[in-house]
Amino acid sequence: MTTITPSHSSTFPVKQQFEPPDPREARRRLHHEADIVIVGAGVSGCAAAVAFGNQGRSVILLEKSLDEPERVVGELLQPGGVGALRELGMEDCLEGIDAVPCHGYWVSYYREPVNIPYPKPIDGPRPEGRSFHHGRFIQNLRQAVRRSPNVMLVEAKVTEMVRQESTGTVLGVMTETTEKKKDCYFGSLTLICDGVFSGFRKDFLPYKPSSRSKFFALELLDAELPRPQYGHVLLSNAPPILIYQIGPRTTRIFMDVPEDLPSASPAVGGVKSHMLKVVLPELPPGCRPSFEHAVAHGKLRSMPNSFLPPSVPKTPGVLILGDAMNMRHPLTGGGMTIAFQDVLLLSQMLSPENVPSLQDQAAVQAQLARFHWDRKRSSSLINILAMALYALFAAASDGDPALAALKNGCFRYFQRGGRCVDEPCGMLAGIIHSPAVLLYHFFSVAFYAIWLRLCEAPIWLKPWALVVEGVMVLWRASMVIGPYLVWEVRW
Repeated sequence: MTTITPSHSSTFPVKQQFEPPDPREARRRLHHEADIVIVGAGVSGCAAAVAFGNQGRSVILLEKSLDEPERVVGELLQPGGVGALRELGMEDCLEGIDAVPCHGYWVSYYREPVNIPYPKPIDGPRPEGRSFHHGRFIQNLRQAVRRSPNVMLVEAKVTEMVRQESTGTVLGVMTETTEKKKDCYFGSLTLICDGVFSGFRKDFLPYKPSSRSKFFALELLDAELPRPQYGHVLLSNAPPILIYQIGPRTTRIFMDVPEDLPSASPAVGGVKSHMLKVVLPELPPGCRPSFEHAVAHGKLRSMPNSFLPPSVPKTPGVLILGDAMNMRHPLTGGGMTIAFQDVLLLSQMLSPENVPSLQDQAAVQAQLARFHWDRKRSSSLINILAMALYALFAAASDGDPALAALKNGCFRYFQRGGRCVDEPCGMLAGIIHSPAVLLYHFFSVAFYAIWLRLCEAPIWLKPWALVVEGVMVLWRASMVIGPYLVWEVRW
């Protein structure tokens, strides 16, 4: 037996030190009260919980199911989103899920390809995106939540908002567990992050999502892509096709199917018939065997391609984030990038330095109004480009020479390389945020389309091509981009 003789400097017994209990944790667990209550533990909800928890805010995060989701969108994170994730201190969520680097886009236009890499900065390496299985990424985000201070993650379905009767201010939420146990959670601010199929946006936002097509998705095994670690966009007379890797051996293919598409009608065999007769011939040869196998044996999933313009709730005590508040066509893969950049901006605007107490509703509402406009520096370009490019390349140009000229001009513009590729790709990547750059390139495409038409026209038709067809191309370009510009400047 070993004995220890105390020295003269330690004649008094040393008391073991205990951390005092955090009263905010007791308040969360016993009374279900916090600074912020978040509805939905998806991309936006998890990121917001970590961001505010790390600031010292008390957070309750509610999710109806903590099982790994099987959603098939939210699998491509652009470089701007990777950067926002890094600033949030959550970049390690991309580890351990077989995430694949993404270096840009490979676009095929009637089987003629052009490579569009992310722009290289003057100093430093070329930026990279990441692509992965959505469910595995979400589970990593939830693990980050569990490791975060000041955050309590609860599995419960939110059934309704709790409001102050006299003012309508949102005070928190009511929940129900799978065992039908009801409860309430209260916060100075409630963030609604319940995604594409939000059950609460209709109560607070003036707009509804609109959808004119669906993406049908399959997972391909061991497909050979023309340009590995690039997002592949296939454009032709058929609706757009998007292909990208989500693992070392797995590749996701998305096929756009507009409403009432004749080749996908039940009378001719439905969506699978469309895949085999229309999609298959457009695929790169290395993808066809795995695609045929996936059509025969794989699990076919679908998601609506929705557009929802951004807006801010006027009701005190609540804010809506992510796809519940703003959606664009997923062709360019910008949704998660906007979500992480929004959370980063919001956490900065509502930081304790800017708003010491979230109970100060006037200060919170002032910051939320600023947030609606300040976020547009990053979100508007991705929103407008996603919708405008889809509107341009998904529309049938038969009988519309102006639209056909604009499509051709856009692709040939990318073939010029240099600034004609770097800046448009930088906007899609979420690393260029200047509206002036967007307008410059969009109308440069229009004028380049006019120039190409002028060059190919016989000499006696050149005045017609310049004046009449040129005006038609400019008008068509304005009709493609104009509606989405208007939506972005509305309150």
